[in-house]
Amino acid sequence: MPADLYKFKNDLEDMGVFFSFCGPVTQELLVEIGEILKLKMKLKEAHNNLIIKVFSMVVEMAQNIIHYSAERSFRDSPDKEVKQISHGVIAVGYQSDHYFVLSGNVIHNSQVENLREKLSLISAMNKDEIRDYYRKQRRAGPGEGSKGAGLGLLEMARKSNRQIEFAFKKIDNDYSFFSIKNII
Repeated sequence: MPADLYKFKNDLEDMGVFFSFCGPVTQELLVEIGEILKLKMKLKEAHNNLIIKVFSMVVEMAQNIIHYSAERSFRDSPDKEVKQISHGVIAVGYQSDHYFVLSGNVIHNSQVENLREKLSLISAMNKDEIRDYYRKQRRAGPGEGSKGAGLGLLEMARKSNRQIEFAFKKIDNDYSFFSIKNII
């Protein structure tokens, strides 16, 4: 196991990843991630605007995990209420003069085609088309099963320097793993 972890660390470094997290994603965790990213990026002499862009991308991806991950656990809260916690993976790195943010989580297979269609549509748009579509979606409001009018994916596309990269890996008859990458 220790040798495998060392290989894993080297693999992450080879990919340019300087921050990664896998497990339960919460709002409280986002605050901590923000502090870590700010510190790490300031060491690389990144400008505040860039740090904010990267962190806002992490927030968008974390929100998608929190709202849509099919992998969940439960915990008791101080008010004796049982809360669901969504699980996923988030990574941030630097490669080819750009920062990137990756995330992934388990989703139901029934969500794959709809999500693939949305992402393919967004990926085919230029910046002006994304802006116009974003405004249209804001006016239309949330669609069925959406928690934000589908604006999260559009926010990511608006902030990306390149097209969003995404993939689906079928796990079994019920679930797939959804991965997304944005370059800033």
